[in-house]
Amino acid sequence: MQRPIAMFDSGFGGLTVARAVIDLMPEEDVVYFGDTARYPYGPRPHADVVEYAEQITRWMVDGHDPKMIVVACNTATAVALDRLREMVSIPVVGVLEPGLRALLSVSTSDRVGVIGTVGTVASGAYQTLARALAPTMDLTVAACPGFVEFVERGETASDQVHVLAERLLAPLVEAKVDALLLGCTHYPFLARTIGDVMGRDVVLVSSADETAFAVQRDLAAAGLRRPESSGQGTTTWISSGDTSVFAELGRRLLGPELDTVVGHQWGHDA
Repeated sequence: MQRPIAMFDSGFGGLTVARAVIDLMPEEDVVYFGDTARYPYGPRPHADVVEYAEQITRWMVDGHDPKMIVVACNTATAVALDRLREMVSIPVVGVLEPGLRALLSVSTSDRVGVIGTVGTVASGAYQTLARALAPTMDLTVAACPGFVEFVERGETASDQVHVLAERLLAPLVEAKVDALLLGCTHYPFLARTIGDVMGRDVVLVSSADETAFAVQRDLAAAGLRRPESSGQGTTTWISSGDTSVFAELGRRLLGPELDTVVGHQWGHDA
C-alpha cells in the first residue's frame, strides 16, 4: 500500500508547502492537517505548541501510517522538531533548516535577513541554527505581526499591508541584507509587497519551496520515493475547525486540488 506524506500546520500557511510538494512530486499521496481550531500558533506559549505538535503527530501516525511527517509550520518547527524526531521512527522534516541553508547559499555579502511570526523569532531557533551553519554570517531577524492576518483576509497587495511592510521591514532595509528568508509559510503570498519594500536587488527565499526539495531528498535517501511512473497521487485535507472556511480559503491559497475537507474535533484524545 502506498504510504502518504503527512504534513501539518496551525492553519493555512502550510498550504504553501503542500503546493510545493504536490508540484515537485505529483505521484506522492499527501495528507494535510490544518489545526484551525487552535491557530495561530505564533502567539501561543511554546509549551502549548509542543503539546499540539506531539498530539497531531501521534494522531497522524496512528491514523494514516505516513512514511514521513512534514512540520509545515515555522513556529512548531522552531519549538517541537527535535521532540517529534524522538517520538517517531519515520523521517520528520521541518521548514527552518531548508530555508536557512538556501538563504545562506544565495547571499554574496554575508548580510542576510529572516522574517517570521513573533513566536518563531522569540524562540531564537533561526539565530541558533545560523550560528551553527555559518558563524560569520551577519543575520538580522524581525517579527512581522499582522502579515498572517492580511494574507488570510486576501489583502496581499493593499495599501495598508504595504505601509505595514515598510514599518516592519525597516530593520532589514537598514541592515542592507542581500537575501531575505520568508520564515513563515504565509509570507510567500506577500512576496510582491515584500519585494517592493526590500528592493529588486534583495533575493527572497521561500521556505516552502526549499522544504519540498528537502522532502524529496530525504525520501530518496530513505528509499521511500514513489516511482514517478505511478500516476497521480491523492490528496486528503483535514481541518480541526470550520471545514467550509478551510475549504474556501484553502482553495484560494492552494488551488483546485483542495476539494473535500474532512473535519476532526479534538475530544478525549486531546
